[in-house]
Amino acid sequence: MAGNVRFSNPKTLAKPPGYSYVVEATGPNRLIFIAGQLGLDIDNRLVGGPGDFRAQAVKAFENLKAALAAAGATFKDVVKINNYLVDMSHIGIYREVRDKFCNMKAPPASTTVAISSLARPGALFEIEAIAVLPAKVAAAKSSAPKAASRRGKLKASRRKRK
Repeated sequence: MAGNVRFSNPKTLAKPPGYSYVVEATGPNRLIFIAGQLGLDIDNRLVGGPGDFRAQAVKAFENLKAALAAAGATFKDVVKINNYLVDMSHIGIYREVRDKFCNMKAPPASTTVAISSLARPGALFEIEAIAVLPAKVAAAKSSAPKAASRRGKLKASRRKRK
């Protein structure tokens, strides 16, 4: 996780169950936005039988994990998740699944909403995420010579003025 990310829960608010109210990222970071993930297998089919919320939730989290990995991130880098359930009676199962994947030492900020349906018929759960990573090393290296060059020019300019 980026060193300049802070998770907090203001003492003026009730302690949230399994997520953080505030996540703050400062400085040069990479923000990774992951589109909503459903419980779909590689052939684009819903997993589990009809109405199998747990199977879909687990697969959606696995798909999110794969999407994060493609960007060089893990669940420890996730700072915000949005969750969509077509039946809020599954909130307990959702929390069990979430807690197996998410960083519970510094849980991400989270919003969970009940909706009437998802874009995919039969889908029961969808999750999207935002992750924060440190700036890429290559970007930092390429900016270092520019900064050094500017410092050198500034020193030369000062010497000429003396």
